[in-house]
Amino acid sequence: MKKVKVMIVDDSAVVRQTLSELLSSDSSIEVVATAADPIIASKKMESIVPDVMILDVEMPRMDGLTFLRKLMSERPLPVIICSSKTEDGSENALRAMEYGAVEIIQKPKIGTKQFLEESRVLLTDAVRAASLSNLKRVRYTPPPHPKEVPKKLTADVVLPLGKRQVSIETTEKVVVIGASTGGTEALRVLLEQLPVNAAGMVIVQHMPEHFTTAFARRLDSLCNITVKEAETNDTVLRGRALIAPGNRHILLKRSGARYFVEVRDGPLVSRHRPSVDVLFRSAARYAGKNAIGVILTGMGDDGANGMREMKEAGSYNIAQDEKTSVVFGMPNEAIKRGCVDSVLPLNEIAEALLVKAK
Repeated sequence: MKKVKVMIVDDSAVVRQTLSELLSSDSSIEVVATAADPIIASKKMESIVPDVMILDVEMPRMDGLTFLRKLMSERPLPVIICSSKTEDGSENALRAMEYGAVEIIQKPKIGTKQFLEESRVLLTDAVRAASLSNLKRVRYTPPPHPKEVPKKLTADVVLPLGKRQVSIETTEKVVVIGASTGGTEALRVLLEQLPVNAAGMVIVQHMPEHFTTAFARRLDSLCNITVKEAETNDTVLRGRALIAPGNRHILLKRSGARYFVEVRDGPLVSRHRPSVDVLFRSAARYAGKNAIGVILTGMGDDGANGMREMKEAGSYNIAQDEKTSVVFGMPNEAIKRGCVDSVLPLNEIAEALLVKAK
């Protein structure tokens, strides 16, 4: 199997070394070059062609955003933004996604063994997802996982499978959405099409801690509906979308006729935190046939098992089609499990939600 070749561009020698060490632990990934700034990276790319680039935003001589725009116009390739969690860093990282980057990762820091292991899982998954991106116009067979792969936990560790708790006190619809690679722009396209009276939504977008605050604020400024980063006990209301905070799971809950959310800590589920499976399981339990599930672009299978539980509970489920997905992994896994009612292009999903959530 062909290894995914990675170039790391960051002005910090510590970051370059840490990322290289984490990636080198995966036998399907090879770090072929590192560079301290875009000027050096451009020179090295004359003889080295990476499959994926990990790019810092704030660097000397040329900033990452300028380099990204130049790169995407001249020789596009999948780019992962490696950004600080500062407010400016978050805003610049989101702007990079608009310019064509496919993922955001947080700059590594020294932590516990568990923290470093989670960082390795998230980083290597991001690289593999980027390598499969449609931006490359080349479809690889997914590279093999390393021999020692951490156990992939299920939603049981956050919300044990149990009896569905749905009464007949309300018929109010609630929409739950899961997305990963390519999802930031997919969500923008989807949410911008919705009117102010659209059904209440709860969203999981795989994204690092602190970046979802800026992401929600950006969407709120663009959309007719209100978009906010979720907090525990936030009510799910028509015309409002709640986005799971990065690095926290989110669950849909219900008290009488009122839907609300709970934000909760916990281990990685389906290799992610927040996990779509956790959200979808809670929707199956507390909303049942009143829920509409949407699975958007992303690598892996997070959300597929939860969507199957939603289907069994009577929910209506929609998957983004392959043509409009940056990576067709998550929608395809849900489709293969037979739990999807409609497979639609991205620009038709909003209309379907309006029809089903009347």
